[in-house]
Amino acid sequence: MIRIRPVYDENDLLARLFHKALHAQWSSDDVDWHIPLGLSKAQAVALTRMLSPVYLGEQSAMYGAAAVIPQLAAAGETAAQLYLSTFLVDEARHFETLTQLYTRLGLQPAGLRELPEMLRYHHRLRQGDRIDWIWGILISDLFARQFYQTFAKVQPGALFGSLSARVLVDESRHQAFAHTYLKRAIAALPAERRLHLQATRDDLLAIMAAIHGRLRREADVLGFDGRLFLGELGAQIEAHGRSIGLDRGGGDSDDPGHGHRAWADFIASRRAAGDGVSWPAATATAKRWFFVDLHGLASDCLDCAAALLCRSRLVRTAAAR
Repeated sequence: MIRIRPVYDENDLLARLFHKALHAQWSSDDVDWHIPLGLSKAQAVALTRMLSPVYLGEQSAMYGAAAVIPQLAAAGETAAQLYLSTFLVDEARHFETLTQLYTRLGLQPAGLRELPEMLRYHHRLRQGDRIDWIWGILISDLFARQFYQTFAKVQPGALFGSLSARVLVDESRHQAFAHTYLKRAIAALPAERRLHLQATRDDLLAIMAAIHGRLRREADVLGFDGRLFLGELGAQIEAHGRSIGLDRGGGDSDDPGHGHRAWADFIASRRAAGDGVSWPAATATAKRWFFVDLHGLASDCLDCAAALLCRSRLVRTAAAR
């Protein structure tokens, strides 16, 4: 329902983020496109292919924000609604700027047939309500922020490094918004709903690991350590999960068998869904974590597409017992 004058607190942190976003706008016209790329031809091709999931992610976030803004309005969450309008503009700007980057390089992103997990990731983000979406966006923003940050640090004077530095300013606001919103919302959620959000996190991490497997050659060309990247990303997501209160209850149940059953149920549901991930391998890995020498496993375990699930807080909590 549209309210002529909805409740609005101008001192709300989300309202302040809205004003901060208004003062920090830029466009592709502000980019110095004459800066050298600083990469060989082979490295440029590898970059544009590795950038493909991020490129689609900018579009997915733009579409998702357009769908979620009416939900925020209907819930009377005016400050969040206003901020997300700037989020939509940010994502549109990132998408348009990256499109220009591909055009100027004369290269194409990887297609969905080459990286079908990109479409699975896009579909997974759009499931659920505004809380589900904002949680998925926090995960995606952490992924994008770490990706852009890598190039901003390594190549600050090169074209993509300079562009990444601009995008990082936006991503930091997006992260602050999602974290603040979720910290408020999750406090009122039942344990079952928090467990569902944990499953969403594990789904997205598994898809990221599968994408890494397909882009391993490109990562090698760029000297990009995908395993370290995913490990650090998982740690960041976990830290945010604890901070926003997601990990209260659910996998932290006092029932010693709860983690085992939750994992088994999750694997069974995903395998029944036939979503293309190597769930037999995931099940085998889970059995190793739960039923054999839990502390004697090799730490270098990212060859399995679902290995990040096995490294999740849910599994490690069970292992610690």
